Order: sequence, then structure tokens, then C-alpha cells
Amino acid sequence: MSRHHSLLLALALAVAAAPVPAAVQSGDFAGLVGIGAGRRMYLECRGTGSPAVVIVAGGRASAADWTAAQPGKVSVFSAVSGLTRVCAYDRPGTPVGDAPSRSDPVAQPVTAANSVADLHALVAAAGIATPFVIVGHSYGGVVSRLHAMTHPGEVNGMVLVDALSEGLRAAETPREWAVQRFLLDGELTEALRLYPPIERADSDRSFDQILAAAPLRPMPLIVLSADHPWGPLVPGFIASGVVPANTPPDAGYVTDRAQKRAQAALAALVPGARHVTNTDSGHDIHKDQPQLVIDAIRDVVEAVRAGRTSAAR
Repeated sequence: MSRHHSLLLALALAVAAAPVPAAVQSGDFAGLVGIGAGRRMYLECRGTGSPAVVIVAGGRASAADWTAAQPGKVSVFSAVSGLTRVCAYDRPGTPVGDAPSRSDPVAQPVTAANSVADLHALVAAAGIATPFVIVGHSYGGVVSRLHAMTHPGEVNGMVLVDALSEGLRAAETPREWAVQRFLLDGELTEALRLYPPIERADSDRSFDQILAAAPLRPMPLIVLSADHPWGPLVPGFIASGVVPANTPPDAGYVTDRAQKRAQAALAALVPGARHVTNTDSGHDIHKDQPQLVIDAIRDVVEAVRAGRTSAAR
């Protein structure tokens, strides 16, 4: 990280560390919120209305993954702020570009239960109105589900955006899962050298926590699944370091097969859930096809406002 970036980050944190104003509950807010035990987490909120929408970003992704718009496309965060109140936050260890996480670091690796405890504390400290609609992408989908299962009074609607789930592990052989887990964790040697507290989530322990939790109660649920295939993993991915050189050549096809079953299982979690599979998108649907995500959030918010427990049309 450059000295310039470090100075900017230090200034931003100093400003954001001020006492949380009333705006965190009703107006635009971007800053640090104390969650207890001397820890602070970064939170952004915008818009007004009920139910609020809380966005849980994917692994090693900050709120900026949702608040920043792609060229020529609308930001999901900005669009949803015109519908109701929306908040996004940084889990510890989620970098923002070349800068470290805006939230205080914690010991890594973490589990979904750790992430749920942090979100629960943040919601209480920031005074976010409950129950809210929760939106989870990738690993954020695991956190969103476990949060709703652990704190059922806090969540009354859900959107899962190509969410990771225990169904992926269940749909693979132990040997396939060993490869899959390595791909999920990614090649972090250089990242850990540059930023040791970077987020590392233990997927196996997180899945076991989901399996041990109470079932998800009925609520409006929309599952958005990517339909751009992973297979084959072309040599360019290996050359770029995105995929390790010793990755089996069929790993992409294994992921496609298992993820299709896992996503279908997510859509069967509650009665009346809607499953959108024709997305023309890769894993980051909120970036590739933001309007699909905006529409899904709107539909769940409207279902909650109408007192429905189903998102089915």
C-alpha cells in the first residue's frame, strides 16, 4: 500500500470513528460503529423506508462491492436506496481495493457463526430496524441464512445471489470437494504476505453450523443462480494465477454439476420460494446483471410489506 493510500485511510478512519450520529438510523451514513469489546465495523446506510435491506457481501468483499457501480450499469445499493432503507457493511479482513479493511481486524480463519455474531452486534449497535430483508452473495449467503436461522426475529425476507451452500459439498465426492475447497479458498500466499488479517472463512465448519441450526422459517425468498459455466477451466485462468496449476482439468465441470444441485436445494428451503436460473451472468450477478438483483429485492420487500410469506408470483 502506498504512503498516500495509508494517509487517506488513516484520515477516513479518524473521521469515521466519531460517535455514531442519528443518521445511522434514518439518514445517509458511512462510518465506523462500535460493536462492543473495543471493536468497530464499517457501515453504510442510505434511503428511508421499511423493511430495511441489509446486504452481506461475498468472501473477502466489502460494502464497496455493492455500493460502486460498474461502468454503464446501475449500483444495486443506490437503486435499492430509492425503494427503502439499505445498509451494507465490511466484515473484518475484507479489503477495499488496495486498502485494508475498514473494520477492525480479528483472528482468522472465521466461520459463519463468527460473521453472524458480528452482524447481530452491528445491527443492535447501529439501531437498524428489525426485522429486515437480508441479501447474501456467495459466502454472504451462508452468513445470511445462518443469521436468519439463529435470529429469526431479525429477518423477514431473503435474496440469495449465487450463494455458497452446504449443498455444494454434498453434491461432490470427498476428492472433488477437496479440490473445490482449495478453489474456494483461493491462492492467498501473496495476499497474506501483503495483508495478514485478510478474511479466510472455514467453509466446512460453516456448513456444519448451518446443518446444526434450526430450519429457516417461512419467508419470501428469491434465489438467483449464475448460468455462465465454470467448465472448462481454460489455461488462461491457470496462467493468471486465478486457478492453481495443479487443478484437475474437469474441476469446472464438477463445479457446474454440483452447483446446479446446490442452488435447486436452496430454492426448496421454504414454501413458495422463487428460483431464477436464466440470469445470463457469472458468479457476480449484482455486477453482471444488477437489474435482476434490484428486481428481486423489490419483489421481496413488496411481499413483506403485503404481509406475504412467499415470493411466488
